[in-house]
Amino acid sequence: STDSKYGKKIHQFTRTKEALIKLFFTLNGVAALIFIILIFIFLFKEGFRALEHIGLLDFLYSSRTAADGTVNTIYEWYPTSDEPRFSLIPLILGTLMTAIPATILSTIFGVAAGIYLSEVANPKWKEFLKPLIELFAGIPTVVIGFIMLVIGASFFNDLLHPDNRLNAFVASIGLSFVIIPVIASLTEDALHSIPNDLRMASYGLGATKWQTISKVILPAAFSGVSASIILGFGRAIGETMIVLMAAGNASNITSNIFLSVRTMTATIAAEMGEVSQGSDHYYSLFFIGIVLFTITFFLNLIAEMIISKMRKKNTF
Repeated sequence: STDSKYGKKIHQFTRTKEALIKLFFTLNGVAALIFIILIFIFLFKEGFRALEHIGLLDFLYSSRTAADGTVNTIYEWYPTSDEPRFSLIPLILGTLMTAIPATILSTIFGVAAGIYLSEVANPKWKEFLKPLIELFAGIPTVVIGFIMLVIGASFFNDLLHPDNRLNAFVASIGLSFVIIPVIASLTEDALHSIPNDLRMASYGLGATKWQTISKVILPAAFSGVSASIILGFGRAIGETMIVLMAAGNASNITSNIFLSVRTMTATIAAEMGEVSQGSDHYYSLFFIGIVLFTITFFLNLIAEMIISKMRKKNTF
């Protein structure tokens, strides 16, 4: 009887402890969700107020009438001028000029690293390299930006003699150091999720390891690999410190990767600390945040849909 009462008390204590732990994590999850929702409300509230003072088309271009009566269309971001210009075109192009080359470069090295980890490396090397790659992803981006500013820019300036020492190319190289670990890790996970029966069937038909990887494994994991590339691209678009320090911060409209450019994230980081609260310039920076959020949201949504489809395919 004593043992029975003691057992009931232990059981009751265990259930109470589990309920408290569950309540603790539930409250933390709800609090995190509330904070995120409040951030979004504040962002959109402040951002859309820009449309009360600045026309939507003014975020694309502005028109100026010359002395001879001709109307010139101007694509400039110059909000502190006597005649402010709020075109986001040079900022969006600057973002793409850094993110696209970085994604292309990172795809080459990241996918190759993922293939090596999943299909080629022996278990001991894999146990060492994968944590190392993931640890490399945790390096503060301000450190990478500083290295590119001090060392990388000088190196490529002496090697390639670009028009500007700080340019989109230097920034894209810095961004690739951030994206490669993301693509490599997710690619390795996608390849590892492919059933081993496919490999054995390929080897049974006389295929070599490279033929198996290129003709069987990669096509089967294509959705997962493409999702990793999309997530890497979104990571490049949302990066701030590297492009702020290495891209040159000149809002040029150009297709020359060796010219200085300015990204949306760098604009917010550089100007928010000095802008007058409640001014058109202030609200326009929040509007840039809305544009940036929308782009990254849809990129992450597409990647999540692809990954979810891949999981269902592998499950059934």
